[in-house]
Amino acid sequence: MATAKREKFGSRIAVIFAMAGSAIGLGNLWRFPYLAGEQGGAAFVIIYIAATIFISLPVFMSEVIIGRRSRCNAGDAMIKLAPEKKFWRYVKYLPVIIPIIIASYYSVIGGWSMDFFFRSCAMQFTKADPASVASVFGELVSSPWRPLVMHLVFLLVSTLIVVGGVKSGIEKFSKWSLPLLFVLVVVISIYSICLPGASAGVEYLLKPDFSSVTPSTFAYAMGQSFYSMSLGMGTIITYGSYVSKKDNIMSDGVATAGFDLFFALIAGLAVMPAVFAAGIEPGSGPGLIFQSIPYVFAKMGETMPVLSAVVAILFFLTVVVAAMTSLISLIEVGVAFLMEKFALSRIKSCCIVFLICGVIGAFCAVDGTVLDVLDWSASNILLILMAFLVVIFVGFVMKKEDVKAEITNNGELPTPVKLFPVYYFLLRWIAPIAIVLIFVSNFIL
Repeated sequence: MATAKREKFGSRIAVIFAMAGSAIGLGNLWRFPYLAGEQGGAAFVIIYIAATIFISLPVFMSEVIIGRRSRCNAGDAMIKLAPEKKFWRYVKYLPVIIPIIIASYYSVIGGWSMDFFFRSCAMQFTKADPASVASVFGELVSSPWRPLVMHLVFLLVSTLIVVGGVKSGIEKFSKWSLPLLFVLVVVISIYSICLPGASAGVEYLLKPDFSSVTPSTFAYAMGQSFYSMSLGMGTIITYGSYVSKKDNIMSDGVATAGFDLFFALIAGLAVMPAVFAAGIEPGSGPGLIFQSIPYVFAKMGETMPVLSAVVAILFFLTVVVAAMTSLISLIEVGVAFLMEKFALSRIKSCCIVFLICGVIGAFCAVDGTVLDVLDWSASNILLILMAFLVVIFVGFVMKKEDVKAEITNNGELPTPVKLFPVYYFLLRWIAPIAIVLIFVSNFIL
């Protein structure tokens, strides 16, 4: 099934770093802390971990299977594996359209992060009156031009990385950015935990109170797990097509899920203790890191201006790099599709994706309602629909022996051979039910 001259990742560690980079992004640093704050803290975290292990991980491995076995772009992968099934021809563009939509508004949020990074470098938060910094985010998003410029700059930088290709662009960026991310977020979390009054934030994340759990808590936890692991976006199918036949899909999946969970928890410890230390409401919503965290830096700047400036720069650098690792994976889906479907060069394909995302994102940058609509539609409908199609395809359309051959490398991997029945059961009977419940709960809770 191999396609001539198709690019591949150079090593197993490159595969893990690239996929973990796709998973680790604003879903962890921006989305996870405020959802944990809104949904009761530690109880939400426990449900989120369980959802990742028992639902998201099997779906993740299934997307890698589709990509590696087909050796083609996300749009044509399922058609190539089941050419006799006409239904899959009608949904072929879905795994390409979804990442384009997400990349369009994701780059706007990445632009906000870049803007705040520049403000941190100028010591704007450190020198500001703590009472005034909360308004900075509102001023940014209401500006007629600044969010648009930042969106285009952020999108351009990310696209230029993809222009470099799989090995020279995505792989190289992932190899240095992922370790940098972990170092930065650990440094920030240590600082955050040491703030006066931060222990309440640590307790909030680590001491569960299941009395606060509602059906919506489960829905949000599972939805966040899907979003964070980049499921249903076409990115893992695309990256899976670059994975060597010798790689262990199961161990790669476990490593990616482990990285993602660890980063999410450390990101929570970087944000939530600081929020409590500043006396800010943990359920402040999507603006948590852009409104609440600068307040912390401003308060710190009153007594320790230099340290405050350094920590602020490191924090928003972390957010920028995390956003970029995910955005390049979203861009690559469209680029791979255009290259293979229309025989375009990588540069031309990147230019087309940049223009499409740039235009759609421009509407999101100047009108927050458009961003909210696209985010809600992608997160609550499109991703879930695509993930459901993936589990149905691998669990019920593909032959069981073909799925097993991919998971076990034709029986050569002893641990995956033993665990295959567990994976297959979760894939066929647990994941589809969970996905349907997530979908339904989004409309009734």
